[in-house]
Amino acid sequence: MQTATVPDLEKRVVAASLLFAASMLALLGYAAVRLGISVPGCVTSVKPFTEAALIQVAPGRYEAHVVSKTFSFKPVIKVPKGSLVDFYVTSTDVVHGFYVDGTDVNLTAIPGAVTYAQARFERPGKYQVICHEFCGLGHQDMIGKVEVTP
Repeated sequence: MQTATVPDLEKRVVAASLLFAASMLALLGYAAVRLGISVPGCVTSVKPFTEAALIQVAPGRYEAHVVSKTFSFKPVIKVPKGSLVDFYVTSTDVVHGFYVDGTDVNLTAIPGAVTYAQARFERPGKYQVICHEFCGLGHQDMIGKVEVTP
């Protein structure tokens, strides 16, 4: 019995790898066409994440849909003391940070994705929102605020 030489083994490994890759592509095609399975789209193109908004969902309960884009956070968030705020944060351009000073809210705003955190604001005042990810020239000016009224 003759053993295979190194070049023959390499050819077999390459052929097996190509066959495996072709099989995976064929299965993906079958899943897309015959089974109707599709890859999910960008979540930020689905309402309610298409635009920035502060929505009151119940007394003392808010949803802040924050859109980060080069050097700004939208909207400015104004809530009464004692409010519970659900933050849904996304970005339209590059990766940004979203840190609300004085709270546990510390998120990364990623284009095409929505990140989530929740905070209760018991003390009135202005809470600064800071971008903690370098997002380009002018990054140091990217600040926002959460204003809590008495």
